Formats: sequence, C-alpha cells, structure tokens
Amino acid sequence: MNGLFITGTDTGCGKTEITLGVMQRLQSEGLQVLGMKPIASGCQGTPQGLRNQDATRIQRQGSLSLSYEQINCYSFAAPIAPHIAAAEMAVEISFSTIKSAVAALSQQADWVVVEGVGGWRVPLGSGRAISDLAVVLDLPVVLVVGLKLGCINHALLTAESIQASGARLVGWVGNQVDGSMDRVDENIHTLQRTIDAPCLGVVSHMTRPAAEQVAEALSRFCSQLILNPNLSPGTPPR
Repeated sequence: MNGLFITGTDTGCGKTEITLGVMQRLQSEGLQVLGMKPIASGCQGTPQGLRNQDATRIQRQGSLSLSYEQINCYSFAAPIAPHIAAAEMAVEISFSTIKSAVAALSQQADWVVVEGVGGWRVPLGSGRAISDLAVVLDLPVVLVVGLKLGCINHALLTAESIQASGARLVGWVGNQVDGSMDRVDENIHTLQRTIDAPCLGVVSHMTRPAAEQVAEALSRFCSQLILNPNLSPGTPPR
C-alpha cells in the first residue's frame, strides 16, 4: 500500500491542511488519492449523524465519492481527548477496524493519506496512543510542526518519540499557525539543524490556505514520493 500517516506536534498545528495539500499534489499527477481521519472528536450533529469538519473536507478532496463512515470510523461529539470521549460513550477504539478501513481504501486508490488526531502521543484508551496506531498501520510518518512560540521543544520531543517508536519519520513540514510569530526563519533553521529528518516544506501563514497553495509548498517532496513510494526515513527531497 502506498500511503502516509500525517501527525502533528499538537492540536491545531495544521494536519488537515497538510493532508489536503499532499492529496492535491498527488492528484495533480493523475493519481487516485483517498484520505482518512479515522478518529475525530468535536463532531457536529446532522440528520445523517455526527460529522467532523476536517473529515468532511478530506472526504470532499478524495478522488472517489465515498461515504463519510469510510473516512471517519470513530466520531465523538465532545471536543475533548478521544480516549475520554470514547470512554464516556462506552466505545473501544479498535485498531483492527481502522486497519481494515485503510486497507479497503488502498484497494481503490493509488495513495491513501491518513490523518491522526491531536498530537503523536494522544491516548486512545486501553494503554494505547496515536503512536501505536501509526506503527500498526505501518505507514511512513510526516510530522506537521505548528510554527509558533514553543514549537522547537514540541517538535524535537515529537520527532524523538516517533523515531523511538520504530515508525518511519520521512520528514517534517513547518506550518505557520501564528501570523505574528517573531523570528520565523530563525526557528525554521533551528528545526532544520536539530530534527533528524528533512524539512519537506514550509507553509506560510494563511487563515485557511487552499489545498493548491499547500501542494505547491510540498511539491518537491511529493514528486520524489511518486518516484519512490518506499521513501526511506531521512531521504531529503531533491
């Protein structure tokens, strides 16, 4: 299966924007691409059931028309940590269910892009976390760094945890979530020197960047990914 797992330094770092950008860039090469957000909290009630805004955007970006349930396996109304929301609803998040859903999409597309929930170590219940799900899915990991004050510490800790877990960190993307952040370039240069994985692109601050704009920032990485789907950790985009 050709796929990626998109994780982040924390909630609100821009995982969905990067997910949509990667999908758009791969689609621009004529590839069939589908996305997933298997777990989502903070969902809105609709006549069709609970719906998450990010998952809906990923559904719309997909190359094929799929049901919402194929994109989002576990939906929770409360905007809280997923393991707490699941416990309150007496729901156990099953990795095998998610893995089967990802496999089903992979049979219909050239690429599957899976977005995590929250940050890398967000608990999912039963002593497991998003990090464990990524390892089970065995997909290369892209780390989204929300560029803001404190991002260096968050990024370094997350990158170290990804690599310690045995997952394949292929690189990181800087996404400027704080438009008033001081010393942006200096922070990016520090991250480039200290994260043991290449910078795949930097997305400038935009209230809601279009998928095409993010795709442009990630163009070199996605081009290499198309040529080498089994991209190894630390392989810099050329």
